[in-house]
Amino acid sequence: MGKTIIEKILAQHSGKREVYPGEIVDVEIDARVARDFGGPNVVKNIREHDLSIHDPDKTFFTFDTNPTGSDQKYAGNQQFCRIFAREHDLKVYDINSGIGTHLLMEEGLVYPGATAVSTDSHANIIGAVGAFGQGMGDRDIAVAWSKGSVWFKVPSTVKIVLKGKFPGDIEAKDIALNLLSVFGANTLLGYAVEIYGEEIENLTLSDRITISSMATEMGAIAILFTPDDEIEAYCKARAKHSFKVVKADDDATYTFEKELDASSFKQMVSRPGKPHDTIGVGQLKKVKIDSAFVGSCTNGRIEDMREVASILKGKKVAPGVVLKIVPTTDQVWMKCLDEGLIKIFKDAGALVSNAGCAGCAAGQVGQNGPGEITVSTGNRNFPGKQGKGEVYLASPATVAASALAGYITDKEHIPDKPEVFHYSDGAHRDAIKSKHTSSQQENKPHILEGRVWVIDKDDIDTDMIYHNRYLSIVDPKEMGKYTFDNLEGFTDFAQKAQKGDMVLTGKNFGSGSSRQQAVDCFKSLGIQAVLAESFGAIYERNAINAAFPILRYSNLESLDLKTGHRIQVDLVKGQITNLENGKHEKIVPFSEIQLEIYQNGGLF
Repeated sequence: MGKTIIEKILAQHSGKREVYPGEIVDVEIDARVARDFGGPNVVKNIREHDLSIHDPDKTFFTFDTNPTGSDQKYAGNQQFCRIFAREHDLKVYDINSGIGTHLLMEEGLVYPGATAVSTDSHANIIGAVGAFGQGMGDRDIAVAWSKGSVWFKVPSTVKIVLKGKFPGDIEAKDIALNLLSVFGANTLLGYAVEIYGEEIENLTLSDRITISSMATEMGAIAILFTPDDEIEAYCKARAKHSFKVVKADDDATYTFEKELDASSFKQMVSRPGKPHDTIGVGQLKKVKIDSAFVGSCTNGRIEDMREVASILKGKKVAPGVVLKIVPTTDQVWMKCLDEGLIKIFKDAGALVSNAGCAGCAAGQVGQNGPGEITVSTGNRNFPGKQGKGEVYLASPATVAASALAGYITDKEHIPDKPEVFHYSDGAHRDAIKSKHTSSQQENKPHILEGRVWVIDKDDIDTDMIYHNRYLSIVDPKEMGKYTFDNLEGFTDFAQKAQKGDMVLTGKNFGSGSSRQQAVDCFKSLGIQAVLAESFGAIYERNAINAAFPILRYSNLESLDLKTGHRIQVDLVKGQITNLENGKHEKIVPFSEIQLEIYQNGGLF
């Protein structure tokens, strides 16, 4: 039986001839990375459990979430990690370097067929070069640093084939947004995805990076491309090790295959709140913007910078609009300088920052305030993710065109004179509410009883669970009070929840970031378990490794559950009972490894 790309990579890195979907394997990791927000907790885990560093040459810090050190807690965390790096002879890609996932490829630390883990939830971006990357929580990363490998469940693979030609105005970001419009946030949940087609073969590395970077927003484990000759040569010129490109077998088995008509793709934007809430640029009315942002791991490559410069050259940003531009790496920044792009940006009225994650991380530039409307090249626009305003996602060309126009538009429809908007009609939006929580379990029973919170929502992401503005908090005891303070309708959850409560919710719970805090906040608050139809892949790992019970179910309508009902959950038998009426249903019981880690009190 033929094998997919991810099955081959995981087999090669687990010492097995073959691996199969659903199989749990111990995967050797070629590049093991911690960022400046997850790094301190990785170090704490290493020290508290007296662990050693398996291979310093494969172990790295990347300071990209706050590469200005503008926040005192971030600055303190960075210095804390620097000291640890000096003690253990570890490489630090410091605040002058850029986004860690891009550096992995740029520095040759990953290459086709390689594996990498990072506290960055977009580590799967290296699928662009046919490598396997995963964002993981601090426990996972600490184990990878000390052991050199981590456990992983082999995912099933989906094959997407694009037929025909893209329209001439389509950019890589538009491709990603069109895919999101088709598959949404959870159709591809937990799958590895391979994309093929004549047009795919013509995509540059920059294009592939843009698409792979949004696998997380689609709920996928990774989007993997087969490298062409040009990308293979790029990697060989940088790789620290020899490699052979991994290709899927002709008779590889896929869970399902989907053909899409590339000619039907169009320029798109994502409306505020959900990356998969997409609409054609031409279908939007004149949405006035206050700011525009070009950058993030999705769209900050030199190709993106050149495209933006070609649109801005000789023009000025619309009055009242702030344009922020942040290259992905210092190497890209220097190319912008050498090619005169920085001057074009500045002459147009843009703010240009040093390389880094920018708006996504709440620590550099790109944040917006209450009532502010931003059009951004980022990969997420969850409420509160890039500030307290509203964020539309779009391609670099659309962002640049919109900055000139004063409203969202494409480069073919930039007006001769920018639209001037006035605030007399009241432009401020309601400020986004937020809140969060935490607690710790002391006993490890197999049967849990407690009140249930029924939260009938899908795609509750980690920013809704535990917002990124609290990431500098490293003491789990402090995390509980912030649980769900960014989830509409449940911002008072932490004040009303009682120790022993459980949460019942919908699909794709915990999508988004790799932050461990989104698990630890529940433990801190005393929540016993979360039950959902499905979980974000990284969140599922973090919860299991923290010995926090999460369980999947298919259909619980017969139980007539309402918030406040008392329920009983059997972790081993796989059963939930509504104690108010005695009705019960099957749920997915703990797996062997989940039970083992739970009984052990955690991964350590």
